[in-house]
Amino acid sequence: MNVSKVTISIESTLLNKVDRLVRERVFPNRSQAVQSAVEEKLSRLDKNRLARECAKLDKVEEQSLADIGLTGEADEWPEY
Repeated sequence: MNVSKVTISIESTLLNKVDRLVRERVFPNRSQAVQSAVEEKLSRLDKNRLARECAKLDKVEEQSLADIGLTGEADEWPEY
C-alpha cells in the first residue's frame, strides 16, 4: 500500500479519544485510527450520494413525468 504523510490539526478532546482507543488496542496507532475514520466517512458519503442527488430533483416535475409515462403505456398493459 502506498502511503503519504500528512499533518493535521485536531481538537485535543478528539485526540484524547483517539489515544484512548490506541491504549485500549482498538487501533495499533493514531495513524490507523485516523485512516480508519476517514475511510469510514468517505464510504458513508459515497453511499449517501444517491440520496443527495435525488434530493435535488423537483418532486412535482418528476411525478408529472411519471404520470405522463404511465398514461401512454396504460393501454398496452394486460388486463388482470
